[in-house]
Amino acid sequence: MREMTVYGVSFDLVGKQPIVLLKTTDDEKFVPVWIGHPEAASILMRLQGQEPPRPQTHDLLADVITQLDAEVVRVTVTELRESTFYASITLRRNGDEIEVDSRTSDAIALALRADAKIFAADEVVDESGIEFDGEGDLTAAHLAAVTPLADLDPDEFRKFLDTVTPEEFALAVEEEPAEDDEADEEEDDEG
Repeated sequence: MREMTVYGVSFDLVGKQPIVLLKTTDDEKFVPVWIGHPEAASILMRLQGQEPPRPQTHDLLADVITQLDAEVVRVTVTELRESTFYASITLRRNGDEIEVDSRTSDAIALALRADAKIFAADEVVDESGIEFDGEGDLTAAHLAAVTPLADLDPDEFRKFLDTVTPEEFALAVEEEPAEDDEADEEEDDEG
C-alpha cells in the first residue's frame, strides 16, 4: 500500500470530466481519478480552505462520524476494475476498526475533512500511475488537455453539460492518439 496526497483537481477537456490527482508521498508517481462534478467541487472547496454557509454532504458525513465518537483513520483506493476505482473508508470507534465501501471521490472528500491519510493499493499505482520526473509540465506532458477547474468559464461549461451526449464522450476517448502516434506526429512536424 502506498501513501498518497491530493495534488490537485483539474478538468479533462477531452472527456469533459473533473480529475483529482493523487500523488505518491515517496516518489513522483501520480494517479489520475476521474470524478463527478459535485465531488470535484467539494474536494476543491476543501483544498482552497473555503467553508460553505451550510454543511454539504461530505461535511455532514464528517460531523455525523464525529458525533458518533468515531474517527476516520484512513481511506484506501483498493482497486481499479473496468476503468472504475474502488475505495474503502476505515473508521475507528471504541477501539474497533470498521471498513466502509465508498466511491473514491467521496472517500477523498471525507479524508480531507477528517485530516485522514489516503492510501492506494500497490496494484492501483502500478496499473494507473503516471511517472513524472519533474521536468516539464505534468499536465501538458502526461494528461493531454487538462485545465484547472478555476480557469473554466462556468457558462461555457454549463452549455457543454447541456449538450454533450454519452456517444460524443465515448467517441472523444476513442479518438485520443496513442503516445507513439503523438511522437510520430511530432517527428513529422519537425522534419
